[in-house]
Amino acid sequence: MSEVSTATLKIIAAIVWLGGGVILALKAREFFAAAEILRPGLTWSWIAVGAAILTGALKAHFIFGRFCRKNLDRIAALHEPRPWQAFRTRFYLFLAAMVLLAAVLSRLAVGSYPALLGVVMLDVSLAVALLGSARFFWTHPRL
Repeated sequence: MSEVSTATLKIIAAIVWLGGGVILALKAREFFAAAEILRPGLTWSWIAVGAAILTGALKAHFIFGRFCRKNLDRIAALHEPRPWQAFRTRFYLFLAAMVLLAAVLSRLAVGSYPALLGVVMLDVSLAVALLGSARFFWTHPRL
């Protein structure tokens, strides 16, 4: 009942991973535009984005890449894979908590340049980490 191939689980996981990265990148773009309206042309805005990109690249390599590899190994070891097993249950709980926290932070940031820039940095670093580590979905040898 509802059994799928491990390749399908890999595709589901990649879609969730890439979707999160794209959504965060788009959200960061909107919040950056809002910060620019409040304080146009400040160099700090671009420095913050650059720092977030660097942080995201480091996260992609050292943290998110390891998570992807471990998750893909887990998927490969499943005997009767089900669609919801693309990630562990705790990942889905963590994801729900992060979405809720992001919504709260986003609401609190409206109208405040430093807070908007903080949300931009958080979103950019996570987007870069997600998008940068997505390569493991195609290069991982187990699936």
